[in-house]
Amino acid sequence: MASVGRLCFGLALLATFAASVAVAQEGQIQGVLQDAEKEAVIYASVALYVSADSSMIKVETSDDAGVFRIKGVEAGNYFLKASFVGLEDLEVSGIEVTPNEMKDMGILTFASGATELSEITVTTTRALVEVKPDRTVFNVQGTINSVGEDALALMKKAPSVAVDNNDNISVLGRTGVRIFVDGKVLPIAGDELTSYLESLPAEQIDRIDIITNPGAKYEAEGNAGIIDIRLKRDENLGTNGSVSTSFSQGRHSRANLSGTMNYRNRFMNVFGSLGVGDRNTFNDMLFESYQNNLLLNEINNSTRVNRSFNYRVGTDFFLGKQQTVGFLIGGTVNDRSREALNIIEISEQMEQAPIDSVLVARNQLDGSGSNYTINVNYRYDISKNSNFNIDLDYGSYLSESERFSPNRYYKTSNEEELLSERINVMKPDSDIKIYTAKLDYDRPLAGGQFGIGTKLSHVNSYNTFLFFNQLGGEDIRNDQRSNIFEYGETVYAGYVSYNRPINQQWSFSSGVRLEQTDAEGTLSPFDPDLAEPPVIQNYLSVFPNFGLSWTPKPSHSFNLAIGRRINRPDYQVLNPFENRLSELSYEKGNPRLQAEIVNNVELGWTYQYRYNFKLGYSKTEDQITRLIAPDEVDPAAAFITWANLAEQTVLSGNVSAPMQFGQKWNAFFNLSASYLDNQADYGDGQIVDLQAFTYSIYMQHTFPLAWNLRGEVSGYYSGPGIWGGVFEYEDSWSLNLGLQRKFFRDQLNVKLAANDIFYRSWWQGVSNFAGLESYGQGKNDSRRVSLSLSYNFGNQQVKSRKRKTGIEEESKRVGGS
Repeated sequence: MASVGRLCFGLALLATFAASVAVAQEGQIQGVLQDAEKEAVIYASVALYVSADSSMIKVETSDDAGVFRIKGVEAGNYFLKASFVGLEDLEVSGIEVTPNEMKDMGILTFASGATELSEITVTTTRALVEVKPDRTVFNVQGTINSVGEDALALMKKAPSVAVDNNDNISVLGRTGVRIFVDGKVLPIAGDELTSYLESLPAEQIDRIDIITNPGAKYEAEGNAGIIDIRLKRDENLGTNGSVSTSFSQGRHSRANLSGTMNYRNRFMNVFGSLGVGDRNTFNDMLFESYQNNLLLNEINNSTRVNRSFNYRVGTDFFLGKQQTVGFLIGGTVNDRSREALNIIEISEQMEQAPIDSVLVARNQLDGSGSNYTINVNYRYDISKNSNFNIDLDYGSYLSESERFSPNRYYKTSNEEELLSERINVMKPDSDIKIYTAKLDYDRPLAGGQFGIGTKLSHVNSYNTFLFFNQLGGEDIRNDQRSNIFEYGETVYAGYVSYNRPINQQWSFSSGVRLEQTDAEGTLSPFDPDLAEPPVIQNYLSVFPNFGLSWTPKPSHSFNLAIGRRINRPDYQVLNPFENRLSELSYEKGNPRLQAEIVNNVELGWTYQYRYNFKLGYSKTEDQITRLIAPDEVDPAAAFITWANLAEQTVLSGNVSAPMQFGQKWNAFFNLSASYLDNQADYGDGQIVDLQAFTYSIYMQHTFPLAWNLRGEVSGYYSGPGIWGGVFEYEDSWSLNLGLQRKFFRDQLNVKLAANDIFYRSWWQGVSNFAGLESYGQGKNDSRRVSLSLSYNFGNQQVKSRKRKTGIEEESKRVGGS
């Protein structure tokens, strides 16, 4: 036994000696990171790569003194890359490590400037939010809790963005946001836009760019600016791709499956993606309304099913080192259905008044949609800062639907004694075609950058609304409620811009854009007695913008932006047809809506490259807003419509702060606040005079756990505010949990998330306008558990040059992403 003990002890000593020898053969690399002012750069990411094949060895972060240490480095040749938000990447090559060497790199100094974190996405985690001179970037892949989400749900998590109960999107308290996908505008709104965004899974989205005060190169449409959804795209040489799937379960289930493929060499790039999705959701709402001495208690519950297929195929040909020709086609096909139960109990406004009657409408909607876009792009990089770009685009957006709406009145809510019955069938169809041609030219001039360009766009929207009364099982068209609405709009635009540094601390950007709008809306009722003259609008608008930047020291920068923008009415809200949920609840457009004009001023401050503060002021004339009002004929009916407010004033502020507690715990905080003042007088006592202060807080915490897991806790709190023109909503909040684990050298990414675990994101509020006072509340399928798997395959080689859209190039010129 003693000999066995001595043997074991000897083996232990031998193993310890062998381990110590192995460790002794490993070296260490250390250094100190500083900025241009010789201040320590804390919590920067430092990655070490093998020079031969660019494979990553290890990632560390600098400490409170800016010191980094990479231990366990074997002998060999390496290069090092350090990155920090707000600073240019720092790369040191030719690092040779010998056995047992403790290599001290000394002081390494960053140069100030915008960081392009997309260059290091394969080696380290991107920040959730990046604030750049011209935009805020929400990196979707920077949050575990994006699992199972879609583009619309992600908007609710993006900084400064809000989505109301009718899926209307606002930024910094301002409505009129223009939605882009990969730099191309989406010419749809309302239910069509909602369906499209819901069919775009988070797994296909790389980031969301929020541009609150675009320059002259951008079209002037969109009072609150632009939200550009950037889809994933591989830029590595060789063949690369990914396969992703997700499943999410709340009251109903959702599932997505998507794949991407990319082949790139020095002469061409071919890429594509496919995705299928099955989304099931619900929306439950309750309303208590008082109008015309009547009390109406309403239940409005609906379930929706949306099955979608999306595709995207493109190719770029590199004609030498300076010229690129690209072709891109993408689209979405979806089938959707909705079952909606609408129950309204009608009684007089008196204490314990008996129910007079109950309207029950069990609606069934079935529809489909298809859209596709085609882009041809030519780019000529004349020199480093001089280029010429041409874009030609065509888009087609089709939507068809049929709604079965039986309206049955009963004596009581138990639906036993039928008083009357009217059954309607509605068939709204739309066909939108859009054509655009755009030319841009940029070149250095007098120490700055000069740009000039032009754009021609034409949109034709053809809408048919057929209304049928069903009698004896036969559908009889009601010509007094059926119509064709056609809207055509042509915009001729041109711009010039000039950006220039004044000295080492000051720089400015300026530009002016002119847009001539020719629009005509024609309503053609099937009953000729209801015909109205077409609405024709022809106007020239001027949109100047000016920006001033001051950087007294690299760790402090201030930006002032002043601009003017326009928001033209969407085609759907111009159509005056009545889209009925029931006989007592419907929505109709307003063909006489005027375009709204907004003047924006924003002041920003960035401190220590990461803490960002923004103040904004905007004043909008003829603000397009959503109103709820009583019907002029039926005393129990109410409708939603669109109208121009006289003016809306918004004061806003935003603070974003990425923070790090120690070397492992990363956090991000975003606080947005705004004060709104809505003013309008429509006559006959219909006055809008509302003021509200609203705010929202978003936070995210990520940290490592056991078994190589990564955890995340995120959530938001939204204070009270105003939706549309008159709906005052109360506060809501949500808390989310997530786990992530990577396998097979980070090629397989598994995420598990639980969203809105306390189910507090439902809404409630009150509207009081034109004699209609309505209290409401609603909830949807926000509480759910989701699982996602994503597998990346292919080469991970040096990146090649990529095709740039106009919206990306504008960002480059002003120092953006």
